[in-house]
Amino acid sequence: MKKIVIAIDGHSSCGKSTMAKDLARSIGYVYVDTGAMYRAVTLYAMRNGLYPAEGIKEEALKADIEAGKVQVSFKFNAEAGRPDTYLNGELVETEIRQMEVSNRVSPIAALPFVRTLLTQQQQAMGREKGIVMDGRDIGTAVFPQAELKVFVTASAEVRAQRRYDELRGKAQTQEEADALSFDEILKNVQERDYLDSHRETAPLRQAPDALVLDNSHMTKEEQNAWLLQRYNEAAAS
Repeated sequence: MKKIVIAIDGHSSCGKSTMAKDLARSIGYVYVDTGAMYRAVTLYAMRNGLYPAEGIKEEALKADIEAGKVQVSFKFNAEAGRPDTYLNGELVETEIRQMEVSNRVSPIAALPFVRTLLTQQQQAMGREKGIVMDGRDIGTAVFPQAELKVFVTASAEVRAQRRYDELRGKAQTQEEADALSFDEILKNVQERDYLDSHRETAPLRQAPDALVLDNSHMTKEEQNAWLLQRYNEAAAS
């Protein structure tokens, strides 16, 4: 079968990354988590005093990006069976998944100069095809000609519960786990939905030719089987 580009878009915490990783592994494609790229830029801004409580220091962040001081890359983790995210050569996979980053990533992702930089990097990654990429605007802005586009959604409550369970599973101590708040996570999911859908540059929206997958009540195995079938149909056509 021919190599294709697979674009998986959708709301936050709806399992896009997990299903994209599983599909890429099963068909031998390269997987790219674009959300991790925006999280890494957010972490950079936070660490370097460019994202204080009063807001993003846009000009300073833009200057650092233009100077090449923000480099995001991926390295495959054989033990975990997935790629890890690196910021300027440092492994930051755990740091970028924390709630503090989750609460701040949408405003960073809305900045046109950040989207331009990362979109160019993403398009370069997919030039040879044979790639699975997930995010918010892959099928609309990054790869509008992708052979397979999927838009994933689920109710906010279901997505918040999944995020809550994921964070509890990653907690290093019982104290960390107990500090998590479902209500706070639900609020974050709802706020990110609004910000992602209303940003001026490349807002979250379903591409006209995207297949919709509502996985609110699907098992992981069911959604993986559905996605693999869609891939087989697209690659064979």
